Formats: sequence, C-alpha cells, structure tokens
Amino acid sequence: MAREEKLVKTIDIPLLGMYLALLLLGWLTIYASELDVNADIDAWDMSISSGRQLLFIGTSSVLIILIMATDYKFYDVFSYFIYAGILLVLVAVLGVGKTVAGSKSWLGVGTFGVQPSEFAKFATSLALAKYLSNPLIRLDRWPDLNRAAIIIAIPAILILLQNDTGSTLVFSAFVIPLFREGLPPWIPNLGLGIVFLFVLTLVVPQTWLLVAIGVIAVAAFFIIDKTLNNVIALAIIASVICLVVIGANYFINDVLQPHQRNRIKVLVQPGIDPLGVGWNVTQSKNAIGSGGFLGKGYLEGTQTKFDFVPEQSTDFIFCTIGEEFGFLGSLLVCGLFLGMLWRLVYLADRQKMKFSRVYGYCVAAIIFFHFTINIGMTVGLLPVIGIPLPFISYGGSSLWSFTILLFIFLKLDAHRSQMLSRDAG
Repeated sequence: MAREEKLVKTIDIPLLGMYLALLLLGWLTIYASELDVNADIDAWDMSISSGRQLLFIGTSSVLIILIMATDYKFYDVFSYFIYAGILLVLVAVLGVGKTVAGSKSWLGVGTFGVQPSEFAKFATSLALAKYLSNPLIRLDRWPDLNRAAIIIAIPAILILLQNDTGSTLVFSAFVIPLFREGLPPWIPNLGLGIVFLFVLTLVVPQTWLLVAIGVIAVAAFFIIDKTLNNVIALAIIASVICLVVIGANYFINDVLQPHQRNRIKVLVQPGIDPLGVGWNVTQSKNAIGSGGFLGKGYLEGTQTKFDFVPEQSTDFIFCTIGEEFGFLGSLLVCGLFLGMLWRLVYLADRQKMKFSRVYGYCVAAIIFFHFTINIGMTVGLLPVIGIPLPFISYGGSSLWSFTILLFIFLKLDAHRSQMLSRDAG
C-alpha cells in the first residue's frame, strides 16, 4: 500500500490531467459525431462507437495499472525484446492480416481487431532509446547513425508493405529525438530541402523547374571561385537537385496509388472536384468554419448530425470539435496538446537517465506529428494521410498505443521523482 501511495505522489499530475482531459473530450466528441437523432440509443451502448470507446478507455486503465506496477528497469532491459516481438507481429500481418480501407494492417477475428502498426511506435521508441543511451554512440559518426536509422526503418518498411502510408510517415518524427541527441543539422535540413522540392513539383511544371535549376547553376558558376573542387561541388549539387525533381515527379505519377495522388492534388488545387476527391476536405472545412467563435453547441452540429464528413469519429474528428465548440473549443484542444508537448519536453530534459530522456523526446515527437498532421489535413493545409488525433479519435489500437507510449514515460519520470525524494530525505 505504501508503495502505491508513493507512486501516486510522484506521478506527474499536469501530464496526467491533460491526458484525462483529452480522453474525456474525445469520448464526448465521438458520441456527438455518431449521434443519430432518430434513434433512441444510450451513449454507452456497445452498438455505437462511443460505447465501444468506453470499453477501450476501461482497458486502457488496466494497461496504466500494469505499466505503473512494473519496475522501471523492465522497459530498459527488455526494450529490444519488445521491439523484436512487434517486428514479428508486423511480419505476421503481411501473411494473415485483414484488409481494412485498402490497408492490410489488422489482426483479429470477426469484428474484433488490432492494428499492430500502432504499437510499433512505442516499441521503436524503446529500442531507439536503448540504443542511444549507450555512451559510446555518437550520431555524427556514420556507422552509429546508420544503426539508428535501421532501427527506425525496419518497422516503417514493414508497415509500408501493409499499404499503410500514413502510419509509415509517422516514423519520420524520430528525426526529432535524433537531432536532440546530436544528429548533424545538415541532415534534417537536407530532408526539408527535399520536401520543399517535392512541393514545388506539385505546383510548377517539371520542365520549368529543370530550366530554373540550370539557370541558377550557370549564374552560380560565374559567382563562385572557379576552383576544381567548387566546380565539382556545384555540378554535384545541381545534378542531385535535378534528380530529386525528376524522382518526385515519377513518384507522384507512377508510384503513388490513384487515391493517394488525388489527395495531393486536392491540397494543391482545393477547388478540384469538390463533389468527388475533394469532398472530405471541403466538408471538413465547412464544418469547422460553420462553428464560428463559440460553436453551435454540444450535439447541435448540423454537419455532424447529417454525416456530411466521412470518418468523422476517427481521422476527421476535429471537425466535430470545430463545429460544436467553435474557435474557442478548438483553441482549448490545441492548447491541451501544446501543453502536453511542452510538459513532455520539459520532463524529458530533467531525466537523469539518458534512456528516459531519449524516450521522452520520442513520445513528444510522435504526438506532435499526429497532432500537427491530423489537424492540418482537416483544415486543408496538409494532404489527407489517415492518421488519428491522439486520445481523441475513436479506436482501440490507437488509444491503447498512445496510452502505453505516454505512461511508460510517466513511469520512468516517477522513478526519477522517487529518487529525488529519497535523496532529499
């Protein structure tokens, strides 16, 4: 009993409070998003999403108890075993998984299923934290950096083979903890440059881009010192940029599937086919915009009630928040997420163990990616890639994985607080 009381006292209350607040807002919004005004169904009825979400919340509570009751050393010692176990499950999905919404990423029987790709996020976080906690590892050395990249790439590739592009892209968030632990700045800057060129290929014809690159290269040739090394470097840079432009154009037109290509087209040309490929984003923006400053009121959203927005309890759940709670409610939700991210980074930097610090940054990076991309796609600023809003979107796998991800860090931080209390005593 004394151990449990001590644990409660050392758990970070602000982070726990924000988790519970998002959980409550999520459940209320899920109920509102699937409310049928013509049906007399209770919010806890298992035939609707809000009822099933209550079950997921209940099982999440069990997971929290198990995580907090486990010795903190377990997560460090068994991190590679957890990672390897999840990889085996991801491989199994490729063989016996169920296809849902075009992605072969589910395991289950009948109507019950889990999505292992969600759990790969916390497993990869543990493995990366374990690897980077080795004091001999330096990310400015290629062999060390390559091994870190392999830890991230293996689950990402397995998930990509399941045709789940959205979950695959989440793994790019791990560049944040890598950067915190010494990744050379030129690498993320190079990545941002490639993304910028990719976006340019969407709005500027390829021929014009290649001509512009050639003109800039010629102009640079007359400006730089014409040493052999400078000329060779300029030629290599110009060639690489041209290859990126050509590769991006090929990737968009010949690699992406039609529905993925259409999502990108909607981002660049918002008015294209508003009743077809642009329907989701158009209705999403209409729902959010119709909420005004204070919103229409809880359970009073017309866009929500009449199901104008598909996937409104999952990927597009922020629409319901914007319509029923308005700008003020949306600001509150964003504030909770930003507060959670700030608290995670603050606590991560205070950790005595490098393992805990790296893991804390991994948690913050994954939640940041989901939060930014999900809200960005609902307001039409980013392409629709189908990832949930943490703790708010409907879904057992999503809620369980984010709960595990967050509470492992809370357990690690609780140990730090216990050590401080012991030292003070």
